[in-house]
Amino acid sequence: MKYRRSWMALGGLVAMAGLIPPAVMAQDQIFRCGNEYTNNVSDAKARGCKQVAGGNVTVVQTTKQAPAGSGAKVASAGPVASSGGPRVEASEQRARDSDARAILESELKRAEARLAELGKEYNNGMPDKRGDESRNYQKYLDRVAELKASLARAESDVAGIKRELSRLPGAR
Repeated sequence: MKYRRSWMALGGLVAMAGLIPPAVMAQDQIFRCGNEYTNNVSDAKARGCKQVAGGNVTVVQTTKQAPAGSGAKVASAGPVASSGGPRVEASEQRARDSDARAILESELKRAEARLAELGKEYNNGMPDKRGDESRNYQKYLDRVAELKASLARAESDVAGIKRELSRLPGAR
């Protein structure tokens, strides 16, 4: 309590000494006019603004951006393709496409292996029971449902990778 009073007294002395501008110490009435704020009472009344009660309002002015047709041009780093990106040499694009194909084919092999593994474990909806599932049939049913969902996800993964491969240029 003793320290609190001394801090308050120190704040009062600093304010009276003029070190803190009066605008920082107290804020006038603030009015909201749509998305704009003002502290001009006559302007707020003329526009039918509502007074903001409680809390402080901080408004940050931003710089205005130049309109699209103002002549301000952005420097480009070379020729630009019709899609908006920089142009790539044909040989470099072929190399990128072949890299993408190799990556997708390896992903496809991995996804197909996972699908085969899940299919074998699922065993057409009749997977083998585990030791902890012999007494708790609900646990077995939960695992079967989880396997079925995993199998469906793996099938959709394989289909998606095949779709992506077919979209690549030079699809087989």
